[in-house]
Amino acid sequence: MTLLSGWGRFPAVSSEVLRPRSFAAVAEAVIDGSVARGNGRAYGDAAIGAVRTIGMTGFDRVRWFDPATGGIRLEAGVLLSDLIDTFGPRGFLPFVVPGTRFVSVGGAIAADVHGKNHHGEGGFGRYVDSILLRTGQGETIEASREQNSDAFFATVGGMGLTGVILEATMRLRPVASGWIRERVISASDLDAAMRALEASGSATYSVAWIDCAARGRDLGRSLIYLGEHAGADELAEAADRFPVGKNPGLAVPIDLPSMALNRISIRAFNALYYRMGARRAGADRVVSLYPYFFPLDSIADWNRIYGRRGFLQHQCVIPQAGAREVLGEILERVSRRGDASFLAVLKKLGHGDGLLSFPLPGYTLALDFPVRGDILNFLDELDRIVVAAGGRLYLAKDARQSRATFEAGYPLLSRFKAIRKSLDPKGSIRSKLSQRLLDEV
Repeated sequence: MTLLSGWGRFPAVSSEVLRPRSFAAVAEAVIDGSVARGNGRAYGDAAIGAVRTIGMTGFDRVRWFDPATGGIRLEAGVLLSDLIDTFGPRGFLPFVVPGTRFVSVGGAIAADVHGKNHHGEGGFGRYVDSILLRTGQGETIEASREQNSDAFFATVGGMGLTGVILEATMRLRPVASGWIRERVISASDLDAAMRALEASGSATYSVAWIDCAARGRDLGRSLIYLGEHAGADELAEAADRFPVGKNPGLAVPIDLPSMALNRISIRAFNALYYRMGARRAGADRVVSLYPYFFPLDSIADWNRIYGRRGFLQHQCVIPQAGAREVLGEILERVSRRGDASFLAVLKKLGHGDGLLSFPLPGYTLALDFPVRGDILNFLDELDRIVVAAGGRLYLAKDARQSRATFEAGYPLLSRFKAIRKSLDPKGSIRSKLSQRLLDEV
C-alpha cells in the first residue's frame, strides 16, 4: 500500500498502486474500487482509488498528428508540457490549459479543465473529438459526440468515474509564436475588477489576481491580466519564435512551518505584489507563454509552502446574476479571517460541456487555505453561501465538500449516475471522491 494525496496534500490515504505498461494490463488492473490517476495534480481525493489506483503516466505516446489541421491522437498519460514542448515549435498549442502544464491529457479530460479563455472558447473537452475508454464493465469503447455520446459527455468532466481513459483524439490551436501580448489593468476594488473583466470580454485570455487580504474600500483590489497570442512580427529581433520551457529554477525544499503564512506575511506580500503589478498597468508587453499561463510552475513543490498538513482550495463558480454581492461577501469573510493564500484568482466562465463540468456562465473564485484550526467549518460556511447563490464547487480542486453541497450544485447529476451505472453496473470504478460524494453508503 502507498500513501497518496492530491496536490493539496490533504487528505493523505493508503491505496494499492499499479503502473500497467499495456492496455491489456490496464484491463486486468480494474478491480472493484479502482480509478485511474494521471500526474496527481487534482488537489483533493479524485485520483485516489477506493482500493486500487492505476497510474497512467507510462502511456505517453502520440499515435498520429496532422500538421494540416492540428488534429492529434495520443495516449492519456501524455502531459500538456509534452504537447507544448513538442508541438509548440511546430506552430500548435493546446486550445485550453489550466494553471499548470504538468497535467495529463486524461486528467484534463476527466476534469474538463478550464483556462483563462473559458469565457469565449470553452473548456478542454470542447476540443476533444473522441475518447478510447475502458469501462468498469470490461468493454473498450470509442466515445464521441456522435458515437456512444452519453459515455462521451459523462466522461468529459466525469472525474474518471466512467472508466479508464486510454487514448483521445483532439485538436490543437495553430499559433504564430510561443509568446503572449499581455496587458495589465489595475483595479482598486472588486467593482472595478468586475467592470474590467466585463469590458474585456473580447480578449482571448483574461484573469484577475485578487488581494484577498485587502479590506474596506480596498476589498477585492486586483490586477487583471489580458492576453493575446503574439504574431512573429511582434517579437524582438533576438527572440526565438518559440521559447524553451525550462524546468523549475527554484524549489521549496522543506515543509514550511505553519507560522510562515500568517495575517502579517500575507498582507505584506499581497500589498507588495499589487504595487509592483500596478506599475506595469496600461502598456502592452510581450511575454513567454510559460509565465503567463503557468506562473507557479517555476517553483518546484510550491505546495510545501503550506506546511506538512497541506492546504485546501475552495474554488466556486457563482452565476452572473448577483455575483458581485456574493463574491463581496466571500471576500469580506476571507479578509476578516486573515489566513487565505497569496494566490487568489477570479475569472469569467461560460457554459460547460460535460454533465459534471464545473463551469457555468458567471464568475469563478479560487482561494487557498492552509489546513489548520477551524478551516473546515469556515469552508462549510462559504459552501452555504455558494449553494444559496446557485453556484457549485470544482471537483478537481475539492477535498472536503459535503454530499449535500455537491448534489445542490450539479443539476445533471441524476443523468450522470444513470450513464455511469450503464457503463459499470457493478460499480468497479470508485475513487475516494466518489465514496464521499456519489457512491451508495
